[in-house]
Amino acid sequence: MPSDEQLLLLDFWVSPFSTRVKIALAEKGLSYEIQEEDLLGGKSDLLFKSNPLYAKVPVLLHNGKPVVESTNIVHYIDETWPSPQLLPACSYGRSRARFWADFIDKKVFDAGSNIWRSKGDELEAAKNDFIDILKKLEGAMGVKDYFGGDEFGFVDVILIGLTTWFYAYEKYGGFKIEKECPKFAAWINRCKERDSVAKNYIDPQKAYEFVGLLREMHGVE
Repeated sequence: MPSDEQLLLLDFWVSPFSTRVKIALAEKGLSYEIQEEDLLGGKSDLLFKSNPLYAKVPVLLHNGKPVVESTNIVHYIDETWPSPQLLPACSYGRSRARFWADFIDKKVFDAGSNIWRSKGDELEAAKNDFIDILKKLEGAMGVKDYFGGDEFGFVDVILIGLTTWFYAYEKYGGFKIEKECPKFAAWINRCKERDSVAKNYIDPQKAYEFVGLLREMHGVE
């Protein structure tokens, strides 16, 4: 990256969506600064200015210009710094990657949140729904090591950050992903062997403790 370019990431330490962006930046070998936001206490003026519609992290400021929404940011990073490429080279491969990224965005985090928000029969239904989503993702990966095929790619970046909260879902849902979806669990472990993932992966225990705080805030406990 040219020395006159500046990257600033508006972050929240336990955000799985920010983790996506950090992994993408690491894959590209890009240096950046972080401004930590206090989402539970007081968001900064810069966050409100940079993302006035949602005031959510992550926001990536590239030479002062804000790029918002994590999947959109990862796509922006891949287009702006095309090597190594995260999206497939062929148009069909890119269309498949965008489809599954959209599926992940619409399904995974909300389904996981339904687990820690629920009790009783609702919890059992939420757990089963979450496991069903993971099984669909296992099917999408097929016999390959990654969602992009033999190489770590765009869909892997979009999904692996969300898995930092999966330990909390397991604890509150009373299940083990390794037992229910062994192929998916193996994919998580494979991704965590990459430096870009290992160095930016949120401590699952700390994520679990944070979800416990959210449960208290939402009156679930």
